[in-house]
Amino acid sequence: MKILKVGGGSSINWDFVGEDVARFLKNEQLIIVHGAGAIRDEIATQLNTPSRTIISPSGYSSTYTDKKAIEIFLMVYPGLMNKQIVAKLQSYGVNAVGLSGIDGRLWQAKRKKEILSQEGSKIKVIKDSFTGKVEKINTDLLKLLLGAQYLPVLCPPAISEEYEIVNTDNDTATAVLAKEMKCKEIIILFEAPGLLKNYKDESTMIKHIPKEKIDDYLPYAQGRMKKKVLGAKKAFENGVTKIYWGDGRIAQPITRLLKGEGTIIS
Repeated sequence: MKILKVGGGSSINWDFVGEDVARFLKNEQLIIVHGAGAIRDEIATQLNTPSRTIISPSGYSSTYTDKKAIEIFLMVYPGLMNKQIVAKLQSYGVNAVGLSGIDGRLWQAKRKKEILSQEGSKIKVIKDSFTGKVEKINTDLLKLLLGAQYLPVLCPPAISEEYEIVNTDNDTATAVLAKEMKCKEIIILFEAPGLLKNYKDESTMIKHIPKEKIDDYLPYAQGRMKKKVLGAKKAFENGVTKIYWGDGRIAQPITRLLKGEGTIIS
């Protein structure tokens, strides 16, 4: 069994992904984790509450999530995007079931009491953000679905120890999911052919990264790609042996990535 994580960019082609997932499932089980960042930002802007990005003092970006942002998050991730993905997969003969981290306490997280935001030369402490770190997975629920030949399609938000709805980092959640489901390989699709030395030039893709030297490649990661590097590092600490980074915009994205058309970390 493998985990497939698909980013939330606007140019991800879910027809290509769905067709390839159907092909993949003939030989192996899969769990899908997906994002929805692009459509969330679009809808948030339409509702006159545009998404706000926070940069931590260490340079990592995240989305500021107050109560209003959580409401929009719920509309978009487990609502609009998750169900559209499930319907798309069903159209390719895949018996998909969509769940958020809240359902069945699937992703149990510890809410962060405060987060730090670098604003110019100052560091601001934010205490009203509903974000958390996934620490536990309801593996019984996933095994129940997989045992009945369903494909779990998962997304944030998660649920906290105090039963609060919290946003969470998908890459970290995927690393914890891999550990608790004993998955050794993670396939990650986004809007680039892999990790690029120059993020503006797709011809500069890095083909292979030794997992023990992953920190050496952090300078090449721009924006949210930094979180992917951090998530990969956590996944390897959790027992994963290989991670594939590849292009979710192309035909047969999984098949081609597993054949080496992307960045492989091992």
